[in-house]
Order: sequence, then C-alpha cells, then structure tokens
Amino acid sequence: MSLQTRVLAGITVPDTPLITKAIAFARRHMDDQGYKHVVRSWLTGQAIISHLPPPAQQSIDLEAYALSTILHDLGWSKSPELISKDKCFEVDSANAAREFLLREGEASEWNKHRIQLVWDAIALHSSPQIAAFKESEVALANAGIFTELLGVDVSKQLMGGVVGMSQQEFDGIAKEFPREGLRGYLREIMCGLCRTKPETTYLNFVSGFGERFVEGYSLEGKKVVDMMETYVTE
Repeated sequence: MSLQTRVLAGITVPDTPLITKAIAFARRHMDDQGYKHVVRSWLTGQAIISHLPPPAQQSIDLEAYALSTILHDLGWSKSPELISKDKCFEVDSANAAREFLLREGEASEWNKHRIQLVWDAIALHSSPQIAAFKESEVALANAGIFTELLGVDVSKQLMGGVVGMSQQEFDGIAKEFPREGLRGYLREIMCGLCRTKPETTYLNFVSGFGERFVEGYSLEGKKVVDMMETYVTE
C-alpha cells in the first residue's frame, strides 16, 4: 500500500490521518520528555527501515509500525484512564494503543491481526530476545526504540546489520527533538513504577532501577528462580 509521506527531522515518514491522530494522542497524554522520546523512536526506526533493501521495505506495514512506536510508552502517562494498578507499563501501553485503534481506526482497515500486530510490537518493545524473532514490524519497533535510547554504535553492536542508519540521521532527529535530561527522566519514570506498583516490575528490567535507586525496594523472594525453587514440586 502506497502512503503519502512528509519529511520530519530529515526523515521521510508516512503521513496518514491516523498517524496524525496518534501523534496528537501521545502529545495529550505524555509529558514533554516522554513525547519527544516516542517521536524520536518512530523517526529512528523509520530511518533504519529506509536503509533496508527495497523488497524488505515494501513488505513492512509502515502505518502499523508508526503507531506502534508513537504509542509505545502510554503506560508512562499520568492519565488514569490509560494506566492500571496491576499491569506492567508495556501492557498498559499496548492496551491503550488497542483501544485507540478500535476507537479511531477504520474497521475495514484495522482487522484483528493488524491490531494484534501493534499490540505485540508495544508489549514486546523492551524484550529484544523475543521481538527480534516476531514479525518485521515488531522487530523494527524494538530496534528503533533501543537505538533511540542507546545510540547508533551500541545498537549496531547489539543488533548487527539491522541498524543501518547514520550518526548524521540520529543527530538530526535529536536536534529537532532534543534529548537533554533523558537519562534522569528515564530513571525517574522507572523508579516511579517501582514505588507505585512494584509488583509489576519484579519480572522485568525495571526491577534493576528499583534495586539500585529506590529505598526499601527488594527482589528478595520475587525472582523467577525464587518462585521456582519454592513452588515447583519434585
């Protein structure tokens, strides 16, 4: 499917009414740092896609990819209608994106499979060991988000030939959507999750922030190995 395009921060991106709505939705429900992060993730991943061989590019659902990255951190929102008390932020984000698509997407265009594709891309965006082996849109959402966070050189080392974008493209995105304060912002987001709903963090990477930075946070007895050693019968 051929989509209209526009250039944003030097990157050519698809331009559809639903992507425009998703950008506005993320802007409305996220603070400035979070919003800039998700837009940078979208642009970074789109830059990665642009360096893939043409046949690979043509097989990618660019609108689904865009929506997956733009909406991937809605679980960081302060909007109570988007977040739960008992789900990890990745699932909150995926659920919020699904509701957005059911509400705003054309039913004729957004069938169960396509909505599930977006849900999976968001739910697995922090699980590279799984996302890399899913559909291209899921793998590329993960690659774009990790590259936006860790930089081009580190991502090339971790993900090999998938990350073909240039440092110049990365820097151009950062110039348009500045990264200043990102490390401290991310630390506070993760620590906030550890403080407000710690039970959702024990089995994922967020727990590392709790152990290092949050007083009173403990993984004692909460790790998978603890539960298996306690409850698995002979």
